[in-house]
Amino acid sequence: MYHNILVPISFDSQRDVSAPLKLARLLATPKALVTLLHVVEHIPGYAISYMPPDYLTEARTAIQAELDQLAKELPHAIGVVVEGHSGRTILDWTETNKPDLIIIASHRPGMQDLLLGSTASQVVRHAACAVHVVR
Repeated sequence: MYHNILVPISFDSQRDVSAPLKLARLLATPKALVTLLHVVEHIPGYAISYMPPDYLTEARTAIQAELDQLAKELPHAIGVVVEGHSGRTILDWTETNKPDLIIIASHRPGMQDLLLGSTASQVVRHAACAVHVVR
């Protein structure tokens, strides 16, 4: 059983967030803290000028609301939105917050993953705690 669980959440249409949440519920101690973390990728400077001025604020607010709704499914869960590169930012967050388990969803690897590497594989390779990958 784990006391501090991190569940990175991706809102991609191909991802099912229910499996990592079910697993977190099963592996958490009764008073475990479960953090649902979403990483907002940086928008390149050349692209941001074409977006409405309040786009980032509204997007962040909508994502936080979605995370808060998911967090209601688990006791002692919170939603956190951060900005950065997904793999590196998840690892940086774990260095600061010291979870004892990361539950991360992964898709079936494709050719681009062999060349570039996926977020889940980066987390598995470099995390200092246990990592459970859900497909």
